[in-house]
Amino acid sequence: MRPTIRFLTDELIEKIISEATDILCTLGIEIHNQTVLAMLSDCGCRVNIKEHHAILTQEVIDKALKAAPESFGLYDVNGKQTNDFSGSNVYFTPGSTALNILDPQAKKMRKPVTADYVNFVKVVEQLTHIASASTALIPADVPERISDSYRLFLSLLYGRKPVVTGAFTIESFNVMKDFQLAIRQSSDALKEKPLTIFSCCPTSPLKWSDITSQNLLDCARYFIPVEFIAMPLSGFVAPVTLVGTLVQHTAETLSGVVISQIANPGTPILYGGSPAVFDVRHETTPMGAIETMMIDCAYNEIGKYLHLPTQAYISLSDSKQLDTQAGLESGIGAALAGLSGINNISGPGMLDFESCLSLEKLILDNEICGMVFRMIAGIEPREDFPALGIFQELLAERHLLISEHTRRYLAKEHFFPGPVIDRARRSRWEDEGSLTLEQRAHREVEKLLESYEPSDLPEDIKKDLVKLMNDEAGRHGQDNLPHRP
Repeated sequence: MRPTIRFLTDELIEKIISEATDILCTLGIEIHNQTVLAMLSDCGCRVNIKEHHAILTQEVIDKALKAAPESFGLYDVNGKQTNDFSGSNVYFTPGSTALNILDPQAKKMRKPVTADYVNFVKVVEQLTHIASASTALIPADVPERISDSYRLFLSLLYGRKPVVTGAFTIESFNVMKDFQLAIRQSSDALKEKPLTIFSCCPTSPLKWSDITSQNLLDCARYFIPVEFIAMPLSGFVAPVTLVGTLVQHTAETLSGVVISQIANPGTPILYGGSPAVFDVRHETTPMGAIETMMIDCAYNEIGKYLHLPTQAYISLSDSKQLDTQAGLESGIGAALAGLSGINNISGPGMLDFESCLSLEKLILDNEICGMVFRMIAGIEPREDFPALGIFQELLAERHLLISEHTRRYLAKEHFFPGPVIDRARRSRWEDEGSLTLEQRAHREVEKLLESYEPSDLPEDIKKDLVKLMNDEAGRHGQDNLPHRP
C-alpha cells in the first residue's frame, strides 16, 4: 500500500474551487496582453481592452479544464522517457533561477559564472534520484538579455536530462524553442516527446503580465509543457488564512489553464506554484515554513481533484548554509511532497528563499529523495507468510545475514544512501578524517565532476546548438561567449 497524506476534504476542495471560479467570473483578472484579451473576447468573456481586464465565464473555465490533458511524459535529449506525470508518480528536479551559488571553500554566497553552471549540469546528470535538470543558476558573466537562452543552451549541450526552464523576456523564447527543434528535428517530434517544461508565473493578486501571457501562447503553439507558478503570499498579497490563499492560488492558476487551452487545446500543463506565507517579523517569504508546505500539498490535492498533473516548489530551505536547518526544512518538505503525490517536486539544492544553489546541498537532497522513494514504496509482504519457516532458520542459525530470503529482498527492502550520509561507527568515522556532512558532500561533488561523461548527443546537433547560441549572442552585441569548461 502506498502511504499518503491529505490536508483537504473533497467538500472543502469543491468550496475552494467554487469560490475561485466565482472570483474569476465576477471580479475577473488583469491581463496585459492584447492577443490573450482578444481570444477571451472571442470566447464570450467580458473584456475591457483599455483596462487590461477580462471577466471569465464558467463555460470557458469548464471547457479549458476538459481540454487540458490529465497526464503527459517528459523525455531526455535522446528521446528516452524519464517522467510520467500521471496519478501519484513523483519526480524531483532542482530549484530554478538562483542568483547566487554557495562557495564551499569560502562558505559565502557569490554570483555564479558559466563554469559553475556547467559543473551543476555535470553533477545533476549523475544524481540517481533527480529525474530532470533545471536552469538553476543565472550566470553573471553573460548579458541579462541572453541569460534565459544561455542557461538552456548549457543544459542541453552538457546534459541528457529534460530541463525545467523559463523565459523572462518574450524574445528569448524563439531561440529556446529552436534549441529543442534542433534536437528533436521537427515540431511533431517535439510535441510527441517534450524535452522541457516552461515555468509561467502570474503576478499576485490576479494578474498576468505581457511577457508571461506571451510565454503561455508561444509554448501552446508548439505544445511545449508549461507549469503555472502562482505565488500568493499569505498575509501580504493574499488572505492571511491558508484557505483564503488557496482560493487565490486556485483562481490565478485556473486563469492560466484557460489562457493555455484557448490558445491550443491539449497543451500539456502542470498545476503548480510557489506560494508562501509572509513572515511579518522579517518581511520574508519562507519556503521552509510548515504552512508554506501545507499550502503546496493542499493545492496539489485541488489539482488532482481537477484531474491535472501537479508541481510544487518544496523540499528546499531558507537557511544560508548547509546546516541543520537546511536538512530539517528540505527533509520535511520532500517527505510531505512524496506522501502527497506531487508529480514534479522542484527545490533540491536550493537555499535562501530560492535565491542560492549549493551543489553540496544537492548531493544531500539527492539522498533525501532516495529515502522518500523508499518511503512511498510502502510496506508489503515478501514471502513473509507463513512466517514459521524463516523463524525456524533464525533460531537455528542465530542470524539471517546470508539467508536466501535476506539475499533476495535486502536491496528492495533497505535503502542504502551514499557516503554523504554517515552510518559508520564513530571509530571508523574518526579513522576516515572525522569529516562533517558538508565536507563529505563536497568530496562527492568533486568525484562526480571527475566521473562526468560528455553527452552522447550527435556532434552535428551540438554544433547546431552552438551556432544558434552564438547567433543569439551576436544579435545582442555579445561577440564572444565565456570560455566553457
